[in-house]
Amino acid sequence: MTCFDRRDLGLLLLRLGTGGVLAAHGAQKLFGWFGGHGIEGTGQFMESVGYTPGRASATAAGLAEAGGGTLLALGLATPAAGAAAAGAMVGAAAVHVPNGFFAAGGGYEHAASLSLAAAGLAVTGPGRLSLDHALGHAVDRGWMVPVALGVTAAVTAVVVGMRNQRLREAGEEGSEWEEEAGAQEAMFE
Repeated sequence: MTCFDRRDLGLLLLRLGTGGVLAAHGAQKLFGWFGGHGIEGTGQFMESVGYTPGRASATAAGLAEAGGGTLLALGLATPAAGAAAAGAMVGAAAVHVPNGFFAAGGGYEHAASLSLAAAGLAVTGPGRLSLDHALGHAVDRGWMVPVALGVTAAVTAVVVGMRNQRLREAGEEGSEWEEEAGAQEAMFE
């Protein structure tokens, strides 16, 4: 009899895939790796789509993606890691909502998929092939799941709500902001 089953192997694969993609996107934002624009370029983009201050927004998104993704891949602090990554992806999805669902048209499909996978891992747990399991689930307790997801949902709602308010106010001033944001978004596709 083995010490793990196919569920554990499936969770490992899901964690590695989801966490790896998130970590790579975070590294683009934080360090400019993998064709990214680093903190400065990402900060400019964040400002252009209503997330201000841009540099702080780029740092927060980059840390949530890189940190949350890395922790998910390792299966460490899974509730917090999954919640942080899910929140960052909800913020990204908000930018793409006007373009519809499908990523091919600039929609929110990719961000939504990553968000749901990260949240699902936060709820389900990392499985036995994880650092959480090896450490006796010291930072993966049942009570941490609703706390991490609840706090992240509240913070994400505030951040996206403030962004939407800025966009409404900017919309009243004219459409030049929309043209600049569209050009910036195309650069980051």
